[in-house]
Amino acid sequence: MKIVIATAVYYPQINGVAVFSHNLACGLVQRGHEVTVICPSQTGKNYVRVMDGVRTVYLKSVEAKIYPDQIHDSSQKRGLLYKHGFKVSVFPRKEVKAVLDEFRPDVVHVQVSDPIGLSVVSWARKMGVPVVTTEHNQPEVITDPLKIPRFFKKPANAVLAAYFRNRQSKSDFVTMPTEKAIRDLLGKGEEFPVPVAAVSNGVDLSCFTPGRAGAEVYKRYGLDVGMLTVLYVGRVDPEKNVGAVIEAFMRADVADAQLVIVGDGVDKARLMKMAEERSDIHFLGRIVPPELYEVYKLGDVFVTASPIETQGIVLIEAAASGLPLIAVDAGAVSEVCRDSVNGYLCAVGDVDGMSEAMWEILSDDKLRAKFAEASVKIAHEHDFEKTLDKFINIYNRLMKK
Repeated sequence: MKIVIATAVYYPQINGVAVFSHNLACGLVQRGHEVTVICPSQTGKNYVRVMDGVRTVYLKSVEAKIYPDQIHDSSQKRGLLYKHGFKVSVFPRKEVKAVLDEFRPDVVHVQVSDPIGLSVVSWARKMGVPVVTTEHNQPEVITDPLKIPRFFKKPANAVLAAYFRNRQSKSDFVTMPTEKAIRDLLGKGEEFPVPVAAVSNGVDLSCFTPGRAGAEVYKRYGLDVGMLTVLYVGRVDPEKNVGAVIEAFMRADVADAQLVIVGDGVDKARLMKMAEERSDIHFLGRIVPPELYEVYKLGDVFVTASPIETQGIVLIEAAASGLPLIAVDAGAVSEVCRDSVNGYLCAVGDVDGMSEAMWEILSDDKLRAKFAEASVKIAHEHDFEKTLDKFINIYNRLMKK
C-alpha cells in the first residue's frame, strides 16, 4: 500500500505522538509498504528527507515560541519566550495538495487535527481516499498545562471534546490507544457514526528487554552501581508533575536508593533547585534510543505522577524492561500499571501513597521480582508487531470498501 501519515509532531521531536508516528512509519516500511510522512519543518523551510526507508516531507512552518520545540535545551529563554519554539504549519493546504497529488496514497492516517491534518482530510474526502484518524489526546491534556481558572475549565473541556468528536466523525475509521480512552471521550453506549477501535501505541519488544545495565553505564552517568534506582523517563514539564515524584522519593527515605530523572522540559530548572541539596537525585537530561534502551535497565522501579496519559508509551517501555511500576490512577494508565499486579496505582496528588509504594517495592526483593515478571507479561500485550497487524488490517478493510 501507499500510506500517508500526517502529524503535527515528528522525529526528532520527543513526545508520545512523535514517537508513535515514527514507529508506525518505520514499521510499515519494514512490512513492504510505501510511506510518506507530512509534518511541520524544523527549519521553517520546506524540505524532504528519506531515513529508514520513510520519505518525510517537512512543510513550511513558523515558531510558536510560547512552547519549546522538544529538541533543544528548553532552559534557553528570551524573557517569557523560548529561544527554540515549537514549529507549526499555519497555511499548509497548497503544499499538502502538491504532496498528495504526486504521491497518490491508497489511505491516509491522521494523528493530530492541526492545519496539516485538516488539509489532508479535506484532500482525501475530495479524492475518495480512506481516512483513518488516531486520537491521542483527551481535553485535559490540553487544558491542564494552561492552568486556566477552574470555573472555565469544565466548559473548555466540553468544547474540546465536541471538537475532537466532530473531527473524528469526518474519518472512515477512528482508533484510540485504549478502551478507557474511548469511553472517556465518546461515552458508554453512545452510537458513533464511524467505526472505533482500541489499538495500543505498542513498543518494539526487541529493543526493551529485562536485565541489568553494565557497570560502565552507571559510570557513564555518574550513578552508584550499588544503589537501588527509582527511574523516571519523560518530558520534564509542569503537567507531568515530576515534582511529586521527587517529593515522594524524599519522603520514602529508603537507604541506598537513588532517583534518576531522564528527560528535559520547562520545569527542569525548578526541579533541580528543589533537589539541589540531595546527592541521591540525578538529572540525566534528554537521552534517546539506542542509549535509552540501556538506561531503562538502570531502574529497579519506574515512577510517574503524570495525570494526563491516554496510555503512556514510557510505561509500556518500562514494563517491557522488567520494571515494577508506580503511577497515578488517571486516564488509561491502569491498563498498563495494574494495581498490586505489576506495581501500585495512587490517587492523583497522593504523594504519601506514592512514597509508601516506593518504600514497599524497594524494601522487598521478592515483591520487586514478582512485579517485574508481571510487567514483562503485560508489556507483551502491547507488542508493536500486533499494533502494525491491526493498522494494516484496518487499512486493507477500508480500501476494499
